[in-house]
Amino acid sequence: MVVCTHKGEIKLKEEEKIRLENMLVIEKELKKEGYKYIAGVDEAGRGPLCGPVVAASVILPDDCYIEGLNDSKKLSEKKREMLYDVIIEKALAWKVEMCGVDVIESINILNATKLAMKKAVEGLKITPDYVIIDGNQKIDIDIKEETVVSGDSKSLSIAAASVLAKVTRDRLIRQLDKKYPEYGFAKHKGYGTKMHIEAIKKYGLCEIHRPSFCKKFV
Repeated sequence: MVVCTHKGEIKLKEEEKIRLENMLVIEKELKKEGYKYIAGVDEAGRGPLCGPVVAASVILPDDCYIEGLNDSKKLSEKKREMLYDVIIEKALAWKVEMCGVDVIESINILNATKLAMKKAVEGLKITPDYVIIDGNQKIDIDIKEETVVSGDSKSLSIAAASVLAKVTRDRLIRQLDKKYPEYGFAKHKGYGTKMHIEAIKKYGLCEIHRPSFCKKFV
């Protein structure tokens, strides 16, 4: 087996080969049923106290084994950044979309997440035949869809989407840290850490905070 990495193509170790094979079971079963383009979908940023929720969709080529690809939460920041470049190079199609604080506050975080996911699927340059979504919430699209709980650790397509969403959001939050250095966004990425909560109590909310998420702190 040959695998794609940031350094080119290499032969996989047996353990990694088995792991990646297991993460392609869903896609291979769907392709046996006649589906050609399968999009994996995931999000980043449902839980933080600030910033947008970001969703990504990815269609990988047949038998696309990307070394080290896994649920983005199981990867280091350096590894995610490295995999981001490999994914966008190797994917047949990919798209990242987001919903900002105003949308989150208007329609709630669940609906904002589903909207970002829907936009990410509809924005693909190749229309998928089938969509597999991390979690248990469908996203109301005119394409056959299936939810997969913990899908980012069960499907390479969903794992790829999780990496694109996470890296995109983290890059944005690091940029916002330069504008609002007092909150330490670059360190906690907007999550409700002790450091972040103490900063909110001291400085109040800034324009990228989600007021409905911060009621207990201010």
